[in-house]
Amino acid sequence: MAATPAFTRESVTLAGKKGLVVGIANADSIAYGCARAFRFLGADLALSYHNDKAKPHVEPLAKALEAEIFEPLNVQVEGQLEALFEQIEQRWGRLDFLLHSIAFAPRHDLHGRVTDCSREGFLQAVDVSCHSFIRMARLAEPLMKDGGTLFTMTFFGAQKVVANYNLMGPVKAALEATVRYLAAELGPKRIRVHAISPGPLKTRAASGLAAFDELLNKSADKAPTRALVGIDDVGAATAYLATDAAHLITGNTVFVDGGYNIMG
Repeated sequence: MAATPAFTRESVTLAGKKGLVVGIANADSIAYGCARAFRFLGADLALSYHNDKAKPHVEPLAKALEAEIFEPLNVQVEGQLEALFEQIEQRWGRLDFLLHSIAFAPRHDLHGRVTDCSREGFLQAVDVSCHSFIRMARLAEPLMKDGGTLFTMTFFGAQKVVANYNLMGPVKAALEATVRYLAAELGPKRIRVHAISPGPLKTRAASGLAAFDELLNKSADKAPTRALVGIDDVGAATAYLATDAAHLITGNTVFVDGGYNIMG
């Protein structure tokens, strides 16, 4: 009797799966590239928008993705995150994956030395960029009844010093460590956890970094592939990790950067 193949068409689809994507700001957002890939593989999506100012930019994208849930989410507003998960529970009763693609640091702290960052700025950066992921994991856990996958976005500056990345370096390092601990704690429930580390991309968030164009040019020259990644490259890699084919991959920082991270 032939053994059942481990790799089947059913294992590389997201058809019937329900996913939450947090962090789409516009059509150039990494989160949008991921959402497109999730939807292409058949997933039903819930999307959030940061506030009323952001809504007109995100709503057309939500419609294009046929998002079944579209709600506001500012993780610093008390109760909004819980309200979003209540909507998911009421509408779907479960969640199969979520993508956390939000980060923030006050401009004066981000543009200065880590040595000089304020206590308030550091705590706000950690709260938005790292602790909110823990909060999402805690709310997602009871909804991932048959297992699931949690994703967050990081950057090479978490592991090596990158000029002008400044405060976000230590904050993203904390996020990557958080991924490992969540993966260990949630693994017995078949919940996988990943940090996705794209190469430099022209996004609204990246525009806040000083000398970012210089970093882009350097990355393209230094990466073994001699190319910059796009949001769809990140989306394709992330969507694969959400499928059942990747059920034994967890706790990693996954680089999608044309090999830039391996170069000295």
